[in-house]
Amino acid sequence: MAVIPKRSRVTGIARSKLGAEMRRQYENGRSIRDLMQTYGRSYGFIHQMLGESGTVLRQRGGLHPRRSER
Repeated sequence: MAVIPKRSRVTGIARSKLGAEMRRQYENGRSIRDLMQTYGRSYGFIHQMLGESGTVLRQRGGLHPRRSER
């Protein structure tokens, strides 16, 4: 998929198709940050598109800090 110019509106069928494509890639293991690089859009835009397409988001990766024992 081509990079979408920043601040350009994505509406209608194009938005639905883009959301479906992002969902497919995300569900195949790509991260939101990977999709940011691919599409040239912000984290928030990618997150919003995934939400609109009905994607169930994975839990965040990385280390999960533990609470210190009291």
